Amino acid sequence: MRLLVDMNLSPRWVTALQAAGVEARHWSTVGTPTTPDDDVLRWAATNGFVLLTHDLDFGAVLAFSGAIAPSVIQIRSDDLRPEVLASRVATMVGQLAQTLTDGALITIEPARERVRILPLRQDQPG
Repeated sequence: MRLLVDMNLSPRWVTALQAAGVEARHWSTVGTPTTPDDDVLRWAATNGFVLLTHDLDFGAVLAFSGAIAPSVIQIRSDDLRPEVLASRVATMVGQLAQTLTDGALITIEPARERVRILPLRQDQPG
């Protein structure tokens, strides 16, 4: 499982995820900061990455497009330090590897995780 760390998360996430056994790349190594969300998702899907982001817009893009890939893990937390959350993300990746391969939107919140299978319907709650 390979994670593409979005621009809105620190490049430190790559080191923290790799230390937890997850292959990761930061978007800044493959694209520009101003790349539209649709293009980031397309790149991730084409290159076999799961997108890790703090941007809630990706769920809306997936719902609107009806896409079945790529999977997205979105973090909904005020504390985005990889030192705090990388092991939790790595655990989720390990536990949900097949679900992520099949296509899902996973939301990690301070007190819970939610899994929604792709494609998303526009009328599903975010």
